[in-house]
Amino acid sequence: MASIFTKIINGEIPSYKIAETDEFYAMLDIAPNAKGHTLCIPKKEVNKLFDLDNETYTRLFEFSKKIAEAIEKVVPCKRVGLAVVGLEVPHVHVHLIPLNDMGDMNFAKKISMTDAEMNNLANQISEKI
Repeated sequence: MASIFTKIINGEIPSYKIAETDEFYAMLDIAPNAKGHTLCIPKKEVNKLFDLDNETYTRLFEFSKKIAEAIEKVVPCKRVGLAVVGLEVPHVHVHLIPLNDMGDMNFAKKISMTDAEMNNLANQISEKI
């Protein structure tokens, strides 16, 4: 059965898309730790990060770097942190989280944003890529 991320990539479920290539997709996390929390995912559905082939693994992090650089241009933060957890969705995904303190990496802490705020932020980050 297709993961929720595959359904998003296929357009079956809406997302706050930031960027897309033939191989990868970036979108705002719908339950963000901080404003600008973004997920970068390969379009190929693979459960675990280290099961990716070496080339896809490398390109995923190159793609994620571009997205992180764009996030930093839009969201005031000290840096963009990166986490790969992978327990909540069985599809590789890289979390890019704007950080101002260590608490921003706490996955139990979430913020709320309106649909308009999410769309506006996704567009702003997308324009900086």
